[in-house]
Amino acid sequence: MLMSRQLRSRKGSAAVAVAATVLLAGAGLLAATPAQAAPRPCPGAGAGDPARCAQVTGIDPGSALVMHTAPNYGATPVARWGNGQWLEVNCWTTGDPDADGNGYRYWMWVDNGIGDGYVNDWYLDTGGPGTWKSQIPQC
Repeated sequence: MLMSRQLRSRKGSAAVAVAATVLLAGAGLLAATPAQAAPRPCPGAGAGDPARCAQVTGIDPGSALVMHTAPNYGATPVARWGNGQWLEVNCWTTGDPDADGNGYRYWMWVDNGIGDGYVNDWYLDTGGPGTWKSQIPQC
């Protein structure tokens, strides 16, 4: 199959960009951001149910996202969550920066159906404040 020089150039440039991104991410040189998704209807929610949910993400193996009674790490821990677990997101506030040193201070008041508390939004797949501020009220 014949390919134009411009198409070969674009394909080559894309391959180089992907390879560079993989190398930089592997070396830890790309800045992380809050998980890129958005709050969405909770699993099992009926039609018209306004509840919004997000999944826990970005937690290191063997570690957990700790839910606290207030939006700071010194507050009493009340539950622990692993990657992939769903939490209902009720409202947001600000508090301590994320535990990984990114300076991200948004916390969500969440509910798992058994209890509620605060988790740093850095570890939820909400997409960040530009995405969720139109859907989730401030506490």
